[in-house]
Amino acid sequence: MSESAAATPEPSPETVAIAVEGLSKSFDGRMVVDHLTMRVMRGQIYGFLGPNGSGKTTTIRMLCGLLTPDSGSGTCLGLDIRTESRKIRERVGYMTQRFSLYQDLSVRENLEFVARLYGVPKPEQAAAAALERLGLAGRGRQLAGALSGGWKQRLALGACILPSPDLLLLDEPTAGVDPKARREFWAQIHDLAAEGLTVLVSTHYMDEAERCHEIAYIAYGRLLAQGTVASVIAASGLSTWTVEVKGAEGHAAGQVITALSRALGSRPGVDMVAPFGTQLHISGRDAAALEAAIAPFRADPKLTFRQDAPTLEDVFIDLMGRSKDELR
Repeated sequence: MSESAAATPEPSPETVAIAVEGLSKSFDGRMVVDHLTMRVMRGQIYGFLGPNGSGKTTTIRMLCGLLTPDSGSGTCLGLDIRTESRKIRERVGYMTQRFSLYQDLSVRENLEFVARLYGVPKPEQAAAAALERLGLAGRGRQLAGALSGGWKQRLALGACILPSPDLLLLDEPTAGVDPKARREFWAQIHDLAAEGLTVLVSTHYMDEAERCHEIAYIAYGRLLAQGTVASVIAASGLSTWTVEVKGAEGHAAGQVITALSRALGSRPGVDMVAPFGTQLHISGRDAAALEAAIAPFRADPKLTFRQDAPTLEDVFIDLMGRSKDELR
C-alpha cells in the first residue's frame, strides 16, 4: 500500500470546531502562548489542562475573538479568528472563571436579561425552560448572590446556553466547587455534548480530564501532549511502581514513606516519587533502570512492591518536570 493511501484522511471543515496553527501571544515581552497547534472536532468534550499561568485563558480568549494573536492562524466554527471575531462571538458561549452575572438580580431575572440581550425569542419562556433544564426551577426568585458556588456555576452555564451556541468555552468552571456539584455539572456537560454541542473546558482536576473525549496539556505556553487520555498515558513511556508499608499506620508509616522517598528520589532511573498516605508512587521513563533502582529495597519485609499503570497525574507531573528542564 502506498504511503498516501495509508495516510489518515483529513477531516472535512464541517466536522472541525476549532483548528489553530502556530498560535502565539506575548505580554510585555513574555511569551504566554508559544506556537500552539491544536484541533477540536465538533461534538467533542475537549479538556484543556495546565498549571496556573500556562496560557489556557489567553488561548480561550484568542479562540473567541477577545484577543488578537501576535502570530499564527486558525478558525473557530469555520470562521477566521482574526477577521471574523464578531461572528464567532455570536455563536460561542463563554463561561469565565469568575461568576459574572448580576448578584442583586434573582436567578430568573438574570436569565431573562441574558435572553433579551441576545435577542432570544420569548425571553420569559426561554428563561423558564432553562430553569427547568438545569434544576433551578425552585430557585427562580432567589438572588444570584445568595447561591452557593455549585448553584452559581449552574446558573452561569444556563446563561451560556440560552442563545443556543454551537461551542461552549468553559474556563475552569468548577474551581472551588464541591465534588457532588462538580459531578452534577459534568453530567450536564455530557448531556449537552450528546445533543451536538462542542465543549472546550479548562480544568486542574484529573478526574475531570478523564471525563473528556480528548485532552491537551500546556505548560509555559507550550503544548506538551494531546489526544485521548489513554493515548497520552501510553505516549509518556512511564513505568510506575507502587510501594505500600505493611504493619504500620499513621506517623510510623509516614516516617517509612518519607525515608524511602528521600532514598529513591536521588537514584538513577527514578524520575518521580510521590507519597499517597501509606503508599509511594515511583515512576521512570527507563523501565530497566527503574527496576534496578528499586531492587535493593524489595527485600525489606515491611514493604510491598507492585507494578502499576501510570496515572494521568504521573504523566503531567513528568511533563512539567521535563518542560522546566528545557527552559533552564
